[in-house]
Amino acid sequence: MPDALMSTKQTAARFANALRSFSASGDAFRVLSTVPPRTETPPPPPDSLIVLDSSFNPPTRAHAAMASSAVRQAGPRARLVLLLAVTNADKALAPAPLEVRLGMMEALARELAAAPVQVDVAVTTRPYFHDKAAAMEGAAGYGRAEQVFLCGFDTVVRIFEPRYYGGSGGMGSALGPFFRRARLRVTMRPDGAWGTAGEQAAYVAGLEGTLGRSGGDAAWVRRIELVDGVEGAVSSSRVRELVRTGERGPAVEGLVGAEVARWIDEEGLYRE
Repeated sequence: MPDALMSTKQTAARFANALRSFSASGDAFRVLSTVPPRTETPPPPPDSLIVLDSSFNPPTRAHAAMASSAVRQAGPRARLVLLLAVTNADKALAPAPLEVRLGMMEALARELAAAPVQVDVAVTTRPYFHDKAAAMEGAAGYGRAEQVFLCGFDTVVRIFEPRYYGGSGGMGSALGPFFRRARLRVTMRPDGAWGTAGEQAAYVAGLEGTLGRSGGDAAWVRRIELVDGVEGAVSSSRVRELVRTGERGPAVEGLVGAEVARWIDEEGLYRE
């Protein structure tokens, strides 16, 4: 049972055991922890399944803001999934081990469960959104709830990158089923790398004219919602950089929350 009073070592060991069981099972998706813990009577399937898929390296207040905003919009019959891919197409597993990231995700779940919403901490072997959505459908009592994947603008650009869809049927066969069961809630990230909020909105609107040429469907654009980012939000990479340069205590806690900050401190994360 998840317990905020357990040591980080105990919690990491619990998740390491759960990961070994998951790896041996051959399953594509599994819930490893639920906050608050499930009762003996299973809850009814949710109307909306909010999925925050990230490397959580570490979880930050920006993650919390993305999730809580989506849950508020979705209403009381929503359920939240914090999803970690144990095989990611683009990101290495360093510097925090998977079991440590899962412990930090559970810490984030306790913060978010005050919403109130039930939060699942889950893993998948699937690297791409469309495969993750298929693996989750009907699993863990979710039924056929509409899936809402939360992501940043940079992820949207990757989703529509044709090089990821080299198999038979191309982009259409992969993303067609995805957009029938899911939609995207995209947090805009105005910066030098990805442009202004207006430029990001223009990119998404422009997909209506370009998707057909790359094997997609212009109708998918109606399944994409753009939302403003949180003022002053700090990325996971920025948190790692600050810790590496010596930031500790309240400075880190203000970016990630008290429990995640405890993980970073007790596990000595991101110092090299």
